[in-house]
Amino acid sequence: MARVKRGTLKNKRRKNILAQTKGYRFDRSSKERVAKEAILHAGSHAFRHRRTKKREFRQLWTIRLNAALRQGGFASYSKFIGSLKKKNISLDRKSLATLAKDHPETFARLAKQLA
Repeated sequence: MARVKRGTLKNKRRKNILAQTKGYRFDRSSKERVAKEAILHAGSHAFRHRRTKKREFRQLWTIRLNAALRQGGFASYSKFIGSLKKKNISLDRKSLATLAKDHPETFARLAKQLA
């Protein structure tokens, strides 16, 4: 009977791990054990930073809105958001910040209506 050589799965797994670490420096891209650890750490950082990104964007929108409101001589950000809620205008902060950045004259008209 012919000899059966095994190890194809292990080689495939190793190839996959090293493919994931393409672009990493030093042993992290060439040695399986170190590469596995690098993937594990990278995955945990990616998970954490996906949540942080949402937080940072909301902060950015708040800053952009506040700057546009102050520049237009209107009340503060909190008073603006309060008046939006009172008048039942359901625009989210992302779209308001985009308006303030890309179409300042439209945003100024909206802010004047609320003031």
